[in-house]
Amino acid sequence: MSFETTMTSDVVGLTKVAPLSRRGFMSATAAVAAGYTLAAGPVRADIITTDTNGLQAGDAKIKVGSEEMPAYFARPAGNAKAPVIIVAMEIFGLHEYIKDVTRRLAKLGAFAIAPDYYFRKGVDLTRVTEVKDLLPIVNAKPDAELLSDLDAVVAWAGSQGGDTAKLGIIGFCRGGRTVWEYAAHSGTLKAGVAFYGTVVDPANPLWPKSPMQLAPEMKAPVLGLYGGADTGIPVAQVEQLKAALEQNKKTAEFKIYPEAPHGFHADYRGSYRRDAADDAWKQAEAWFKKYGVLS
Repeated sequence: MSFETTMTSDVVGLTKVAPLSRRGFMSATAAVAAGYTLAAGPVRADIITTDTNGLQAGDAKIKVGSEEMPAYFARPAGNAKAPVIIVAMEIFGLHEYIKDVTRRLAKLGAFAIAPDYYFRKGVDLTRVTEVKDLLPIVNAKPDAELLSDLDAVVAWAGSQGGDTAKLGIIGFCRGGRTVWEYAAHSGTLKAGVAFYGTVVDPANPLWPKSPMQLAPEMKAPVLGLYGGADTGIPVAQVEQLKAALEQNKKTAEFKIYPEAPHGFHADYRGSYRRDAADDAWKQAEAWFKKYGVLS
């Protein structure tokens, strides 16, 4: 099996959640119409929907080299110097759940931007219906390119009036790994929040160092939020990362929700656990306030 088709631990976690009854889920047609991806499985009918009242929100194009990267943003209307928070998506593309998270952050006062950094493959990931068809695309994203893309997002946010001196990043699933990677890369990041991001990577020449290997290089405080029932990311691995960060005197905190599976914050999927998701969101908000991203 090549690195491009390897089932990484985050993918194992999201595909091995106990099956639920299909009752209470949208039809596939309705889910697509609502802007959700089908590769993640059935879409729950009682999804969280955040309006744009008081917000400026929409699509953008961000210059990356000679190309333009699609992105979705949301910010408080009339707030010219809102703090900037990057939203690092799952492997499913820039679909409605990620856009809604972006609006939720804007409601907290942030200029939130979710970049579609897989755009170069020319495939709309939200239209892919099988996880196996996503893997050759997302596993082939070089870390160096990813980090450069995120730096471009920050530069763009600054050009749009965002306060990049108050910079945060939040990510989910593969995006949780991105948080750890960016926290080791960026010298301007104030804080990160990683929802069930992978800790140890399979062999992949495009990913030189896993979050575990980057522990000595972390430059910003990170909050790690994990599920105790995650079938892909063992709690023991999370504890190893915690120990590595402590050994290197890096600032990080972890909260593990014992009964929660991988993807417990994803309110559109069967993996959603409301109590864990609600508490984790409060923890994330408090973390960003503690380290000066949010007021």
